[in-house]
Order: sequence, then C-alpha cells, then structure tokens
Amino acid sequence: MAVEEYGRFDVVVVGSGASGASAAIASARSGATTLLIEKLPFLGGNSTAVLDTFYGFYTPGDRALKIVGGIGDDVVAGLRSIGTVVERPNTYGAGTGITYLAEHLKVVWENLARASAATVLLHAFVQDVVVRDGRVSGLIVATKAGLRSIEAGVVIDASGDADVCHQAGFGYEAAGTVDPAQTLTTTFRMANVDHAGRATIGKDRLHELMAEAAESGEYDLPRTEGSDHITPIPGVIATVMTRIAHAAGDGESERMATDPDTLTRAEMEGRRQAVEYARFLVDRVPGYAKSSLVALSSQIGVRETRRVYGDYRLTKDDVLAARQFDDQIGLCGAPIEDHHGGAGTGTTWEYLPDGTAVGIPMGTLIVRDATNVLATGRCFSATHDAQASVRSMAQCMAMGQAAGIAAAGAAKVDGIVREVPVDEIQSLLRSAGAILEAPAP
Repeated sequence: MAVEEYGRFDVVVVGSGASGASAAIASARSGATTLLIEKLPFLGGNSTAVLDTFYGFYTPGDRALKIVGGIGDDVVAGLRSIGTVVERPNTYGAGTGITYLAEHLKVVWENLARASAATVLLHAFVQDVVVRDGRVSGLIVATKAGLRSIEAGVVIDASGDADVCHQAGFGYEAAGTVDPAQTLTTTFRMANVDHAGRATIGKDRLHELMAEAAESGEYDLPRTEGSDHITPIPGVIATVMTRIAHAAGDGESERMATDPDTLTRAEMEGRRQAVEYARFLVDRVPGYAKSSLVALSSQIGVRETRRVYGDYRLTKDDVLAARQFDDQIGLCGAPIEDHHGGAGTGTTWEYLPDGTAVGIPMGTLIVRDATNVLATGRCFSATHDAQASVRSMAQCMAMGQAAGIAAAGAAKVDGIVREVPVDEIQSLLRSAGAILEAPAP
C-alpha cells in the first residue's frame, strides 16, 4: 500500500487528552510547527469522552489551595465563556472539582488549539514509528484516506497508552505485571433526577443501598461504593459506578486495555453494567424514580496501561512525603486513588499531608531510552501508586504544558530534549501562569 507524505513538523503530539492538547497548545504558542494527532473525532481524550470534572487544581483538606494554573486556567476560562461551570467537593475528599459540560469542552480545546496555530489531525491512529538509536524521526499514521507518513523533530507521546514508546521499543512497565492493574469505568448520566430527593441521603447510605441491592441477587453490581454528582444541567446527574477488570489473568500485559479484544469486551461490559446501575438507581435511590439513562461515555475510561521508564520515576514515597524537586514543572496534591478489582468496594485512598503537594519532576517526562521523545499524561514515568495520584486531569494539563515548552525548545537543538535547560523551561512556565512552588505550610 502506498504511504502518502503528510509533511514535517518541529513537534508531533500523539493523543489529545488533557495532557496532549495542552502540550500541542504550549508547543505551538512557543513558535514550533506542531501537529496534534487524535484517534477520536474530537479533542480532549478522557476529559471529553469519559469525564466531566477536573480534579487536581486544588489541594484537598482544610484549605483549598490552588496549585495548577497556566493552560489549565485558559481551559476553565473558555468553559466559563460558553456556559455554567460548577465547583463542588469530591465525594471522597480529593479536593474541589470543576464540573463542566463535555460538549462545551470539546469546543474549548479546539478553540485553544486553533488559536495557537497547531495543526490538528482527527480520526488518525499511529501504526508504526521510524526509529534509530533512540531517535524517532517519523510516524506512520492510519487515516480514512490511507496511511500517511509524518516527519518529526520531537515527539510527545500523550497517547495514554505509551503507543509511540511501545512501537519504538522503549522501556515501560505494563499495568498488572507488578501491581494489580486499575480497573476501567464506563460513566453515564441520568436525566430528570429530583435533586431534593437525592439530597435526602448521603454517600454512606447510597453505598448501603448498593450493597443491599447486590446482596439481594436482583442486581449485578460489581462495585458498591460508586458515586454520583450534580452537573451544570438541572436534573442531570453524572456517575462513576461501573467496574471492569482488564481481563481474567490481569497480570498478563497483553490482556490489558491495549489489546483490541480485551478492550472490545470491556467496552461492551461497561455499557451492560451502566444499564444495570441505572435500573438500580431508578428502583432504589431517592430522587431517581422518574429519571432515565440519557448518555453513556463515548469510550470506556482507562486509568492505566503502560507507564514509561523516564530519567526519573516518581514513587509512592515521593507522593506521600510531598517531596519537592529541583527540576519540578508542576504540583499534585491529589490522593493516591487506586481502583482495583474484587467484590464490594475495591478502591483505596491514601492522602498527602493536609495542604501539601508533591512536585512533578521534568525527569518523569523524558523517556529514558530516547533522544527526542517526551511522555506526558497517565503514561508518564511513575510507579503504579504514584501514577494513581498524579494522573488527575489538572496535573495532566500541567505536565502537557511543560512537555510542549520543552519540545519546542528541543526542536531548536536537533530535537535533543536533554539539551533544553530545566531552569529555562521553568521560567517559561512561570511566565505563562504555571505554578511550580508548593504551598507554604
């Protein structure tokens, strides 16, 4: 099959989730010719296809301290310019969340990308990479019109699944090979909910009702501590309730959600569970009696698959100690939120000291085995536990902005990302409104 040449770009970003979109915007704003490649028909990844709330902008605990700015602020401002945005507490104490309409966010990401002069290519899957001695010089991308080849000075792997690093043969840890892989979730929304009726019970009673329903044998509810929350639309409530394991034999990396057969089964199982949870809500939860299931997430929510090996690997101890780093390019105060399988609850939470935040080192974004590749978002360099904290949406934006600035700088020095001084990246981030210093105790 013939492969059409698509062009050459200083920076190519693969994946347009919160991290990838931020990376492309930051790179293009920095003057680099930038291409953003996305498999879906819209930008945003999990932020538009699965979820409706940004967590991580604020620390949890007694004081809500803002720890993410920059492009993240531009995104929230864009949302407020279109419609209503709701700030609300997290069910499990993970801090203030910013709830939005995903349809609005699709437009916001596109507006910011266009304004930055980044080139966007939707409906495109990376099929292969051209790599030699740690340098990725090109990508082969599948499109409706056939295969296209793209030349790149610097590549940012924001695919979530470390697809570029996988194709290039760079090292990573597959979910489930050391620690149990986090489960997947299909989100859904219910309309015509009586908010006053729903407000008559709290989280603990909702969980009791879930457990009672599951024990009755009348409902198939694999998770009994799910949550529901208000949205900007009156009478519409969004949920995080379903639970799907990667596969039986979860420790086998080929059975995780990068395997198409596993992902297919998970997508269908997630929708089946959503219908069952909706039936439970209507039957047994106050406020839901006259409600209806009106929307399912566009794709299943995947929490982890591959995590690259970077120049530094963030650890659980780093997170829980709120460690600071000389090369940090962002902050995270979100707890370790580990969704695992098994009957009943299956989610564990571990919190940082109140009002603190861990630094996110630049070294976690630099792919260890590569010369001109950065990894950002949920596939960045971290252990299972640390990733379960720093994968929050606001942190993905912060990492993406740093990766985009670093990549644009590297494009000027033959793509060698390690030749861009960290203090230069940090200075540019601060001037763009990013927050790099941890809150005062």
